[in-house]
Amino acid sequence: MSERFRLSPRAFSWIPVLPVGGYALLLSVPRHWRMESTGFDLGIFEQGVRGYAALQAAPVATLKGSGFPLLGDHFSPLLAALAPFYRIFPGATTLLVVQSLLFALSCVPVTGLAVELLGRIGGLAVGSAYGLSWGLWRASTFDFHEVALAVPLVAGAAAALARGRYRAAVGWALPLLLVKEDQGLIVAGIGLYVWWRGRRRLGAATVLAAVAATLLAVLVVVPAMNPDGVYAYGANGSWRGDPVTRLLLPAVKWHTVAVLLAPTVFVALRSPLCLLLVLPLAGRFWTPNPTYWDTGYHYNAVLMPVVFVALADGLHRLAGGRSRVAGGRAGGPGRPAGAARVLRYAVRAVPAAALAFALAVAPVPSLSGPGPDVRTARQVLAVIPDGAAVAAANRLAAQLTDRCTVSLFPYLSAPDAVASAGPSVRRPEARWVAVTDRPGDFPVPESEQLAAQAALPAAGYEVVAAGGGVTVYRWAGHPAG
Repeated sequence: MSERFRLSPRAFSWIPVLPVGGYALLLSVPRHWRMESTGFDLGIFEQGVRGYAALQAAPVATLKGSGFPLLGDHFSPLLAALAPFYRIFPGATTLLVVQSLLFALSCVPVTGLAVELLGRIGGLAVGSAYGLSWGLWRASTFDFHEVALAVPLVAGAAAALARGRYRAAVGWALPLLLVKEDQGLIVAGIGLYVWWRGRRRLGAATVLAAVAATLLAVLVVVPAMNPDGVYAYGANGSWRGDPVTRLLLPAVKWHTVAVLLAPTVFVALRSPLCLLLVLPLAGRFWTPNPTYWDTGYHYNAVLMPVVFVALADGLHRLAGGRSRVAGGRAGGPGRPAGAARVLRYAVRAVPAAALAFALAVAPVPSLSGPGPDVRTARQVLAVIPDGAAVAAANRLAAQLTDRCTVSLFPYLSAPDAVASAGPSVRRPEARWVAVTDRPGDFPVPESEQLAAQAALPAAGYEVVAAGGGVTVYRWAGHPAG
């Protein structure tokens, strides 16, 4: 290739953006079109972003309760950054598109660093493996979450740390405190890392900022907005049992650690950047809720940039390259010629192995469009007028949140309430009810949902449309009987 047409290393960092973004889109958007998305959590986040787009300072999520402020659940004001896009393109699909774009853009700092340290082919392989990594596609296949905003910020911070640009790393990290209160653990880890690397004042200031912002969020801001005056997730950090046992058992926690590192052939452990995984994983493993321990859902997406930046840095160190992190020769002096040759082969083979692993485990997107039942179900939901107050099953809520005021059917009762739906949360009044004959068990047990549906006629609701597994009721104005 002539020099005139040779891509620069910086240009190489953008190559994965289009395929990764397209892949994330194909995993998430068709699910919503096929009515496989849910109110918990896509509907909740759409209600919040819709409120910001309407210039509400404290948007409400009626799926959580009547007038329930979104900031009374989690401290996530950075969601307001999505409001301009939602204002132009209102609908849940916009959130899924933005999430895909954020995941794709996070490839730029990861790939750029990998190209810089490993060369264009190896770096592109590492960047592509990151973009297809299981933590990202797990998030794409489970609706939308505010963690999408954190992923490119963590990628930028980790890449800056690998280059020894500590001020830039802190600049990337501090906005994480506006994404969600648990991101303070990552910011504190970055501060500790910077302190360890000799920038004492900068590192200490970063740690103090992370601790102060997190305490302010969970002790002041969220309780002030929550109808019960509490940070409802505080029970996850309560002291129960022996701390060592709680952190290290059961075995599923070790499985999660192994699966995080396996895509890098465990070479990421060669980089001290892996230390950034410690605090967020400890926070998750400390909670008694097993949902946070596993590899499912979206909780690991924010860790993937750290893992793959550590892979690039670890390979660079194994090859004996000059490390920006530690200074000097990373591989150490006096390495035997045979060992050096083996390491050179490993440095060439591991990026390819990482990419092969990512391709092997990544799911093939389902490109099938809505079937006859889904089209019929959409026609049934269309009888609900715009702006109506609707109590909808979790599996239907996200289909209505762009045009209606949607609450959950049946509403979470106080004894069985999850998270922040406490006894002070009032059930919204709804003249319309949309239910499905396949309700599932979350967030309310299926038996409870079916019992509540059977009681609708006695409460004065009548069927106005049915089909495609969906039934719509309207309040007739008086109880039956």
